[in-house]
Amino acid sequence: MTAGGMPAGSAEGDKGGLRTALAGLTTRGRSFLAAGIAAAVCAYVLGQGDLLRVGLLLAVLPLVCTVVLFRTRYRVAGSRRLSPARVPAGAEARVHLRMDNVSRLPTGLLMLQDRVPYVLGPRPRFVLDRVEAGGRREVSYRVRSDLRGRYPLGPLQLRLTDPFGMCELTRSFSTYDTLTVIPRVEALPPVRLTGEAKGYGDGRHRSVALAGEDDVIPRGYRHGDDLRRVHWRSTARYGELMVRREEQPQRARCTVLLDTRGTGFRGAGPDSAFEWAVSGAASTLVHMLERGFSVRLLTDVGTSVPGEGSDGFAGASQESADAAGLMMDTLAVIGHSDGTGLSRAYDVLRGGNEGLLVAFLGDLDEEQAAVVAKMRRRSGAAVAFVLDSAVWAQGPGGVPAGAVRVQTLRAAGWTALAVPPGASLTDLWRQADHARTTAGPVPATGTTTGGWA
Repeated sequence: MTAGGMPAGSAEGDKGGLRTALAGLTTRGRSFLAAGIAAAVCAYVLGQGDLLRVGLLLAVLPLVCTVVLFRTRYRVAGSRRLSPARVPAGAEARVHLRMDNVSRLPTGLLMLQDRVPYVLGPRPRFVLDRVEAGGRREVSYRVRSDLRGRYPLGPLQLRLTDPFGMCELTRSFSTYDTLTVIPRVEALPPVRLTGEAKGYGDGRHRSVALAGEDDVIPRGYRHGDDLRRVHWRSTARYGELMVRREEQPQRARCTVLLDTRGTGFRGAGPDSAFEWAVSGAASTLVHMLERGFSVRLLTDVGTSVPGEGSDGFAGASQESADAAGLMMDTLAVIGHSDGTGLSRAYDVLRGGNEGLLVAFLGDLDEEQAAVVAKMRRRSGAAVAFVLDSAVWAQGPGGVPAGAVRVQTLRAAGWTALAVPPGASLTDLWRQADHARTTAGPVPATGTTTGGWA
């Protein structure tokens, strides 16, 4: 259960002017006022005193209700709590509303209304029948969306009405909360991966903690070194104080490349190819974090998640849940880019060995397929899921196309799979492992091997 970001606000009955209060007359109140004025005019023309008294009564009643409601000083505090504040697409979240009467007088009839975007469902409305002094009322409603995004909830509106229903006044709180709808995440089966170690603590490569890579043997003592690290045998050999170098396991690294080019995907909606790619990237990121990889999310324009380090977010730690949440928040609002190529992403990747590279790609022409093929040289292993938008537009049952592009990637050392419409990433994940088992790794340029292991 997570608390929403809406602090306790207040709404007072003396806000606005009398003109605003008169604008709150209901249809019933306006009808009474019009009937009273008409009766008074007819009474004056016809000289009927009794009819004049009736007309005055009809006209004065809604005005008196308006003044009384306007002068009523209610002080109420409202708060909102989301459970949870981050929900996968297609799942429901519950919104809890709480109203506290902080005045010394009981309230009258209160009508509570919360503003929600139409994609989350109908606007919720509640009727609170009298809240005693110092009392509270709690209500809740559910929201659901099949589309990713960040949706504002609020501000909360309070409608006051008189017992005769002649006038309604609306008071609004100034704060609101945000519901984040993240992509759907599939649980992926564990498979052995090449290119780097399986996770933290099992690294094949080691990195020096307090010295440079050139310190392969014990080095000379430096000011500030721990005396417990003194290597006495080397000290006796070299005639000066020597200390041991310390090693720490290097985390396995994984880069998830998400193609967001508008030219690479056609169609929209929860069942589109682009939404499948976003969901696949989210599932891979969560899976790799759970396995202890240092994970980085990269897009076709060369951008990463704000706040991550040069090696990405580290998994298998207390911060892994926060890292996953930050990545999910980024994917919740990601959309199509204006880019037409993948060269920017290649420029980022060619900075060094990226470990495992998992790519979710849209339509590829010959030029972009060549760029993706070159990315293989910068990774220890590479897996690509290629989506053909034209086939996805046909719906389930369409035959994956782009076999030439897939073969181009496989020849470069990728484990490349064409994604049919409505396919399960879990099944494709196993297919990639099965393809490696039956066919063996495909050699790429250099000494690295591709695919799974």
